[in-house]
Amino acid sequence: MSDVIVMTDKRCRAEDKRIINNKAVDVNQLVPIKYTWAWQYYLDACANHWMPQEISMQRDIEQWKGGAFSEEEMRVIKRTLGFFTTADTLVANNLVLAVYRHISAPECRQYLLRQAFEEAIHTHAYQYIPQSLGMDEGEMYNMYREIPSIHDKDEFEARLTVDLIKPGFETESFHGRQKLLDNLIGYSAIMEGIFFYASFVMLLSFGRTNRLPGACEQVQYILRDESMHLNFGLDLINTIKEENPDIWTQKFQDQAVQKIRRGVELEIRFGQDCLPNGLLGMTHGMLDDYIKHVADRRLEKLNLPKQFNTPNPFPWMSEIIDLRKEKNFFETRVTEYQVGGTLEWD
Repeated sequence: MSDVIVMTDKRCRAEDKRIINNKAVDVNQLVPIKYTWAWQYYLDACANHWMPQEISMQRDIEQWKGGAFSEEEMRVIKRTLGFFTTADTLVANNLVLAVYRHISAPECRQYLLRQAFEEAIHTHAYQYIPQSLGMDEGEMYNMYREIPSIHDKDEFEARLTVDLIKPGFETESFHGRQKLLDNLIGYSAIMEGIFFYASFVMLLSFGRTNRLPGACEQVQYILRDESMHLNFGLDLINTIKEENPDIWTQKFQDQAVQKIRRGVELEIRFGQDCLPNGLLGMTHGMLDDYIKHVADRRLEKLNLPKQFNTPNPFPWMSEIIDLRKEKNFFETRVTEYQVGGTLEWD
């Protein structure tokens, strides 16, 4: 695919657009919009803008320095933040260096640009929180090199990016299109759909007891953003499947299921590493069930068979994700954090 602009007397038609290998339409021409769902994701994401430094960390600092956390609780906080310090950078690198160049629908590219900016905001948040609390930044930012359960998740994802940035990679061949789809499943269904969620539930559990209110408010906003990233990614995958049915073979589907099952294994190991004895009203069994529950939801969205059939042991997480207009449980500000020009007044 080339972005070179050529003279033509043929105007762009929405029906000619394709998510990948868009040879018939100029990738620089946004209108007419075909993928209205992608454009709506972009509009919704812009309406939910926020920045980490807007949120006070004063109470968090007082609690952290005042001995409000046990050694086991501090382990949870450090391990989850240690994973996140690198995770969103990996996602952003994959978007910018690998995925964006192979997506040829401009309305999808528009959302990917917004998502990349949000990943930068999340990376900023995961720097702002440890710095505010006075954590050892060398320890935090090297966990992905030194903690096996974090390293293995990050390495699992980084390999997918390497495949797409190899010289000569293209999406016109059957193999290339399947490789792109494999990458999207790895990052949307697994990284943003599974790997983030054990950390989210562990960190947000502190907020339910009015601890780390500033950090948990930022994590809640990040969760809202990531929920949108996840759903956009799954919709993108499903649209590519519809437009390229030949690549959605039974063998590929089986491999996708196995990859997701491997992601569940890695996330369960990470959860056990963070919570060696159980904590925060959680047992290993509860956390394992939650990871399996969210994995089944990702499989269902991709029209793949559920693997675990476990109930959701943390229904309050669904409320955080699914409800748009409520005062958040940290009692700081309304979580439908829209900017003035997009607010609706009753």
